[in-house]
Amino acid sequence: MRYDIRVAGVNDCSEILKLIKELAVFERQPSAVILSELELEEAVFCESPWVYVYVAEMDSNVVGMALYYYGFSTWKGRSLHLEDLIVNENYRKLGIGKALMKQVLQIAKTEKVERMSWEVLDWNEPAIKFYESLGTVFYKDWWLCRLFREDLERLQV
Repeated sequence: MRYDIRVAGVNDCSEILKLIKELAVFERQPSAVILSELELEEAVFCESPWVYVYVAEMDSNVVGMALYYYGFSTWKGRSLHLEDLIVNENYRKLGIGKALMKQVLQIAKTEKVERMSWEVLDWNEPAIKFYESLGTVFYKDWWLCRLFREDLERLQV
């Protein structure tokens, strides 16, 4: 089966958001997505983008995506963070996830970032095996820390 990997266009936002919601269901948090299509559009397709997206297209349908952004490590320098790598459940096992990952890996190499990072849930065995096949180093002694908007609002800063 033939698929294409390409830079997302503004007309892809609704399909990208569907994939994000599909991932939330897979990760057992179906009501966690509060991002709107407009917010996504404004983050990706603006003068100074917050994030960058590649999509996988098959039979004129967006069936996968990779969303990433740049950061900075005080230890290493420029970094790239892969926020999400998603392939629609009906299109898995066709090499689409690997092709999307290769695209982002190529960007990391071209941009000469010193570090590329992402997260994976500890129960997602297929993803863990996929990342292991790439030679990924897993840091199990570092804790992921987050504050959400409601947390920030309640803080007295």
